[in-house]
Amino acid sequence: MQKEEQKSRPKLTRESLREALKIFVYIRPYRAQFIFGLVLLFFGSTVFLVFPALIGRSLDVAQGNIPQDIDLPKIGVWLVLILVFQGIVSYLRVMMFAQVSERGTADIRVALYRRLISLPIVFFEKSRVGELVSRLTNDVEKLYNAFYFVLAEFLRQIIILVGGIGVLWWMSHRLAFVMLATFPVIVIGAMVFGRWVRKLSKQRQDKLGDTNTILDETLQSIHAVKAFTNELFESKRYGRSNSEVVQVSMRYAKGRAVFAVFIITMLFGALFFVILYGMHMVQIDAALPVGTPGKFTGGDLIAFITYTAVIGGSIASLGNFYTELVGAVGATERIREILKSPSEAEDRTRSGVVAGRFRGNISFEQIQFSYPTRADVEVLKGVSLNIPSGKKVAIVGQSGAGKSTIMQLLLQFHFPLGGKIQLDGKDIYDYELESYRQNFAIVPQEVILFGGTIRENILYGKPDATEAEIESAARQANTWDFISLFPEGLDTVVGERGIKLSGGQRQRIAIARAILRDPSILLLDEATSSLDAESEKVVQEALNRLMEGRTSIIIAHRLATIREVDCIYVLENGHIVEQGTHDELSAKIDGAYSSLAKLQFES
Repeated sequence: MQKEEQKSRPKLTRESLREALKIFVYIRPYRAQFIFGLVLLFFGSTVFLVFPALIGRSLDVAQGNIPQDIDLPKIGVWLVLILVFQGIVSYLRVMMFAQVSERGTADIRVALYRRLISLPIVFFEKSRVGELVSRLTNDVEKLYNAFYFVLAEFLRQIIILVGGIGVLWWMSHRLAFVMLATFPVIVIGAMVFGRWVRKLSKQRQDKLGDTNTILDETLQSIHAVKAFTNELFESKRYGRSNSEVVQVSMRYAKGRAVFAVFIITMLFGALFFVILYGMHMVQIDAALPVGTPGKFTGGDLIAFITYTAVIGGSIASLGNFYTELVGAVGATERIREILKSPSEAEDRTRSGVVAGRFRGNISFEQIQFSYPTRADVEVLKGVSLNIPSGKKVAIVGQSGAGKSTIMQLLLQFHFPLGGKIQLDGKDIYDYELESYRQNFAIVPQEVILFGGTIRENILYGKPDATEAEIESAARQANTWDFISLFPEGLDTVVGERGIKLSGGQRQRIAIARAILRDPSILLLDEATSSLDAESEKVVQEALNRLMEGRTSIIIAHRLATIREVDCIYVLENGHIVEQGTHDELSAKIDGAYSSLAKLQFES
């Protein structure tokens, strides 16, 4: 996993930076706050550079090394004023960047979510849900940090670095040259060493993770371990993993030791060298009269060392912030990848006409189809079927025959590779997508309820429905009998994915949702296959009521539930092999449907 992350880690190039900057379009509405925050950042960082100078001036005043036109109380007043000013500026700057980051990232989250739910089904079949959730959370959080903290601090450290070096050069060319020739090189070396040590630390964590995986697997599968008497095998496996942890840990310890030696000998050595050279300059200039231009005093040395420490901290911080910015650029690329993906409406070659309420005449003509994720497997091989308006049609066949695929094509989740699908005499792709799908309602085998109330789940079929319409739909779906038993009634919370309700109750709520939608075409995808006999009877009554007066397509494994339909199509290996009523197909002794019926009814 770590190697994959390192391979996918983006590089900060001019092109990637140019693409990443396009995400700033989402903070354009807040550009006034952003610009004001940058101005405050500049003033705050500039004023911060006054502190080392005042500290050095305080020492010179105490030692009498400058003319007596200033005293310690005045310096104290200036320090207080600067601190107050710095506090006000910092508060306003934080609030300005907070507004930009909070509102900007909120806009990004909303735009990303809207784009996600508008993408074709194929996108979700090719992507993992965890990865998509990560883009909405982790990647946006990286952008939030970039807007709120990293970008501001990165600019702040650059201002301090450039300003500090300028001040040092103004204070003393000689000492500044010595510092710039040694100290930045040592700091950069420390950063390189630190990155190496962090890499060893990650390797140790990975090995430790492998060891914990063995422990977790063994304890979870303890029955298998004992049944196969593999206690000794697992002990050896765990021991070998721990030995690898020790080996990596020793390399990590060696790296930390080398890093400690480097810090002590090189970093502090360079600092002490600058200090000693500065003291030498103070000693040489001590004989010069007070107020001599260019005289290097003890206060100047204190200020110089403080500026040097500030510059060193800035260089080290810039390295960390650079890593954060690279991560933000990578997050921007992943987010923009989704934002640039064409939605379902944009993916269509023609705009289409707004669909009214369909009569429900459906025709499939020689449909050929393979899923984009399995292009080498042909699911439908020239399927043709006709469903007259208001009729109930069932599609049966073994698992994988392509039954659900027919529904997905009808809902325009996918495009057929060949053939034509017509609805009311017109190609389904001639209709505008949203108005087209408003004519459908589906009751699936595994009902997915949202984690709100029963009322909210029923309203999903028609968000603007009245209370009377909700109750009427609930009664028609045979749900009112159990809803009325709950103390909260329609306001009962169903829990995540409807976990607080039984399978039959969830199924009836889905039927109530479909009744409220009042579709012209109803799709039932094995709606009763997972229910017990009692629940199936109640649900089937509700389904029969729902199917009245509308075109209905039923996918069923239980043939007993489709005896009364107008026509049954038998799908086998991507072909329609039989069609007719239950009695007609059952009469065929060697027919595919007859064989299925014998297996089920005899059982």
